[in-house]
Amino acid sequence: MFYPPGVPTLQAFLQQESTLPYSYPEVGKTRQGDKVSGYDNDYNVQVLGQGEAVWEAARQAIRVWRMFPDGWTRIWPETIPIREQELVVMQARVFGWWWINSCRIVYTLDTADAFGFAYGTLPGHVEMGEELFMVEKLPDGTVQYVIKAFSKPRFWLTRIGYPIARWHQRKFVRDSKAAMLAYVQAAVQNPAV
Repeated sequence: MFYPPGVPTLQAFLQQESTLPYSYPEVGKTRQGDKVSGYDNDYNVQVLGQGEAVWEAARQAIRVWRMFPDGWTRIWPETIPIREQELVVMQARVFGWWWINSCRIVYTLDTADAFGFAYGTLPGHVEMGEELFMVEKLPDGTVQYVIKAFSKPRFWLTRIGYPIARWHQRKFVRDSKAAMLAYVQAAVQNPAV
């Protein structure tokens, strides 16, 4: 699609995917420290700052899905709560085309020093695997954003264009870290906004 899909298309896609199982057997493996065999394993960290104001802003950024960079990625529904089993459409614009990908939230984290969630791919996703989006508060008050994922191509075009797919995954990480940092900095500088 050359244009972002409309709500009826997104609704129909989510309805179609809603009863399908995850597209990979290692559901929940991002909770563990081990790499998942047979997949590309990625672990990326962005320091967001220090202190309670940064921590609260970082948690809010996750709640409102601000880790998805504007311009070439989107989440739908935009106001989906961070809750296990919720379904989302992750949209990405690649080479002028909008691709839609289905995901389901596998688990959530909400402790004194970690907040976030992992979602896993459904059959309507061009990749297969799981991704964790989390903010952590370290003992010294440093707050960091963590993206941990394991994935591999599922759709034939993604398999053929594997180097391009990996390039876009790295671009997503880079842009996601920048989006989180920008959101948190703006929220800390303008707390009333």
